This record gives sequence, C-alpha cells and structure tokens, in this order.
Amino acid sequence: MRWDFASVFSNTDALLAGAAGTLRIFAICLVLGLSLGLVVGLARYSTRRVFYLPASAFMEFFRNTPVLVQILWFYFAFPMLVPFEISPLAAATLGISLNSAAFSAEIFRGGIQSIERGQWEAARALGMTTAQAMRRVILPQAVRRMLPALTNRGIEIFKMSTLASAVAYVELLQQGKLIASLNYNPIEAYTVIALIFFVLLYPLVQATYALERRLRRAD
Repeated sequence: MRWDFASVFSNTDALLAGAAGTLRIFAICLVLGLSLGLVVGLARYSTRRVFYLPASAFMEFFRNTPVLVQILWFYFAFPMLVPFEISPLAAATLGISLNSAAFSAEIFRGGIQSIERGQWEAARALGMTTAQAMRRVILPQAVRRMLPALTNRGIEIFKMSTLASAVAYVELLQQGKLIASLNYNPIEAYTVIALIFFVLLYPLVQATYALERRLRRAD
C-alpha cells in the first residue's frame, strides 16, 4: 500500500474549517452541558420531590438513550413540533449538551454528597443559609474532588462532536469524509483527523492535570 497524505494536506482549508467547527461545538456543549448538569445535580441532591423527580427522569432518559439518536431526533422530528427549523449546529448542540448534562449531573450530585455533614453544620452555625453554604463552603470543596471526572466528561464532549457529522454539520470528521470521498484515501484522511484530535486534546488534558496538582499543593 502506498500512503498518500499529500492529498489530505492539500485540503488545509477544509481541515481548518472542520477544526473551527469542532472547537465551536465543543465550547458550546461544554458550557451548556456542565451548567445544566450542575442545576440538575443540585435538583437531584434535593430532598424535595418537586425537584428530585423531574431531575431523576431527565437523567434516566438522556443517560439511557444514544446521543446519535437524540441528535437525529432534534434535527428531523423536533421541527415538526416547533414553528421553526433546527440547524445542524443547534440539533447537535441540543443532543450532546443534554446528554452530557445528564452524566455531569450525577458527577455533581456525587461530589456534593461526598462532603462531610460537619461542613454543612459548621456553615449553618455561622448563620449561612442552605444556598450560601452550598455556594461558599460545599461546592468549592466538591469541585476539587470532581475535577478528574469533569475532565473526562470534557474529553467525551470533545470526541462526541464527531456525531454532528450525522446531520452534515461542518466539523473535523465531516471534512475528513469529504476529503476521503474526493481523493479515495479514507485511511490517510481519518488518520490525519485522529492526529488533529490528539493535538487539540492533549494540551487541554495536560492543563487540567496541572490544575489538579496545583489544587493538591494548595490543600
């Protein structure tokens, strides 16, 4: 077999456009997924059924259905229920963000639950409300314990961005498919896509590891 990477790198503009699309959807889904995950996690931790039951239903549904099916449903079925069209970016963002929120919620709930009851009692003894204790005492400690799990969640979100190609959103895998179909070199095209993902992800992961080490030294 003769490798033909030159034909892949001759489409640099397509690769750059795909990388920009991947980073765009990653940033959106990371913020939405973790933010909504925190809200759902707090509701899941609550002892009030009015919060706990909807949060539990949300988590169970989105954790137990495939992300790809969710993206396709938002793209093809959701426009039948609302009076406007759903773009490929919006459909992929909804599917990935809601799925990530369901998994992140359990991370947040577990992290909050891992904090000793004495911390709650100490905060209340200082006159803090439950919301103040959560914001000032519990969450700062819980986030340190959750950081490795949240890092893995971020990596999964980054890799799940490739599922957006199912609705023709312009991201790296979609551009790789285009290059492979034009030059008949799928092995080289997908190898380059994998390497680009590694180059983009590796610094982010290492930065997170550095943050974990810094937090441990601070403790």
